[in-house]
Amino acid sequence: MTLELGGKGANLIFADADGRAVERGVRHVMENTGQSCNAPTRMLVERPLYDAAVETARRIAEDTRVGPAHDAGDHIGPVVNARQWEHVQGLIQKGIEEGARLVAGGPGRPEHLNRGYFVRPTVFADVKPGMSIERIEIFGPVLSIMPFDSEDEAVAIANDTDYGLTNYVQTADEARRHRLARRLKAGMVEMNGQSRGKGAPFGGTKASGRAREGGIWGIEEFLEVKSISGW
Repeated sequence: MTLELGGKGANLIFADADGRAVERGVRHVMENTGQSCNAPTRMLVERPLYDAAVETARRIAEDTRVGPAHDAGDHIGPVVNARQWEHVQGLIQKGIEEGARLVAGGPGRPEHLNRGYFVRPTVFADVKPGMSIERIEIFGPVLSIMPFDSEDEAVAIANDTDYGLTNYVQTADEARRHRLARRLKAGMVEMNGQSRGKGAPFGGTKASGRAREGGIWGIEEFLEVKSISGW
């Protein structure tokens, strides 16, 4: 059996990243109401950029509209069912109880909605490694932000997870991008908002599963190898 499972993607944003890096990362988490296995739900920001990144994330989250599918315009909808809504709500509450700083959103439905499985776009700052919201896949519009001071620290935090689907790197330093691509333990690494090439396989490592979709590797998942001696 081969499976493509969940993730807890780390988005490493260095101080020399392009001006849209933070906004791009926040929107990626919020789209599809956070129900994307490759969402960069852990945003690791180099210390000089940290305060500005938190403010940008707050603004983007608060500007993200929530509503039913028949509403006009750009917005996100509900999570899939009651069980998932309760799971997301429980982890948002856990983040507050464990001491993360709630920057936007929070428990409950958006104020203009009194029913349905709608979640407030939520951002936590000052998240520490080991907190529940940093360890568990939430699968909702919830972003955890934490600072780092060195490349080694960022890699250690990013790799300290049961998952290994997609990690992200935002930096203008080409040599650093190449180092990080090798050091990050994930089936996919995306850099500076650039999509992977056509035919590139989609899949992860560790608890994210080892299956691959797409390209030659995706076809090979459906093949069985026969070994014969003395032909």
